[in-house]
Amino acid sequence: MKKQIIKLTPPQLLVSIFGGGIIIGALLLMMPVSTTEPIRWVDALFTSTSAMTVTGLAVVDTGTRFTVIGQIIIMLLIQIGGLGIMSFAVLIFMMLGKKIGFKERMLVQQALNQTSVGGVVLLVKRLFIFSFLIEFVALIFLAIRWVPEFGWSKGLFFSLFHSISAFNNAGFGLLSDNLVQYVGDPIINITISFLFIIGGLGFTVLADMWVKKSYKKLTLHSKIMIISTFAINVTAMLFIFFLEYSNSHTLGNLSLGDKVWASYFQAVTTRTAGFNTIDLAHLHDATVFLMVLLMFIGAGSASTGGGIKLTTFVVIVFSVWAFLRSREDIVLLKRRLLPLHVFKALAITMISIMFVFGAIFLLNISENLPFVKIMFEVVSAFGTVGLSMGATPELSYFGRVIIIFIMFLGKVGPLTLAFSLSKQKREAVRYPNEDIMLG
Repeated sequence: MKKQIIKLTPPQLLVSIFGGGIIIGALLLMMPVSTTEPIRWVDALFTSTSAMTVTGLAVVDTGTRFTVIGQIIIMLLIQIGGLGIMSFAVLIFMMLGKKIGFKERMLVQQALNQTSVGGVVLLVKRLFIFSFLIEFVALIFLAIRWVPEFGWSKGLFFSLFHSISAFNNAGFGLLSDNLVQYVGDPIINITISFLFIIGGLGFTVLADMWVKKSYKKLTLHSKIMIISTFAINVTAMLFIFFLEYSNSHTLGNLSLGDKVWASYFQAVTTRTAGFNTIDLAHLHDATVFLMVLLMFIGAGSASTGGGIKLTTFVVIVFSVWAFLRSREDIVLLKRRLLPLHVFKALAITMISIMFVFGAIFLLNISENLPFVKIMFEVVSAFGTVGLSMGATPELSYFGRVIIIFIMFLGKVGPLTLAFSLSKQKREAVRYPNEDIMLG
């Protein structure tokens, strides 16, 4: 009798490997040497998922409940999750001198959201060079601020931890108030925001900028990411500044300079970074809604961030614009988009909306929390942002499981998860078309 070998598709294998990594991380965090006092299994799983998905939501305080060993484990999980398990696997293969086969290249392509298998190994090499170099430079700048304050050992560790956390858009911090005490500190604001903006642009864009060294020669994807990132960050900053200007619990009691710093930082961090320099629990509802929208959109494809991705949002906006102007072609920066891109953008957005709405619905049934807080936490989890209005530690066992799943979904991507659960087959018959009424 022949044994049946279970063959997994790249999406299924990627989801399995990522899930396995989260479970291993949870087991490591359960060790006595990892915590100052024992934590529940669901809390270890939540923390491991939050770290691997580079989200930053926490049910226990990272700086007090985990020892230095536990914090190092979280830091490693963030690095592996941000750069990708398959990227590290390729790096190990290269270090051992082993050949990287087509299947491994397909997995890397799936993990980094690339359009083709060609060039993925070179992209992984550049990914590690960029990442480690940027994190090292940031560590030096943060050390200038934190070594005099905390001493050499603690200051350097804080700098390393926050450098990795920020570049990978994780949002994990070792201070109980996150970065609120540094609301007007230029070094902290510039260094941390630079890290998660660069990380949020995506490795494809960074590699493209490295090679081309000229804006005109960049790919359409890179140009869209650079322009739209700048536009959405400036717009969000202005909205937050004016909406919260007189709010005594957020910007109201700050000096004008600190108000500008806080508005800038909260505008850019909402795009999946997860750090905060103001108290989010006292934001106006209009500001909360704006942040929810920004978190849902997220960062760039092949980046360390989550969400539906900025390019997906741009494609949908321009598709609507083309329809309203009765244009057959969707044109972006003098380049025509294929219908496949529109279908993919719609699929990603609709699947995301269904999962997010479903999670919000379930948590409103199971949790005794305000609707706004639940909505904020769910979208923050989906966008792998990590910003919280204080509801996450109050979640029930069921609520924590829901958020764990949403964080996992936000990291692996709605389409990857959908493809891993579905059986794909081509239609043998093409049916006749018929019009229906819409709108």
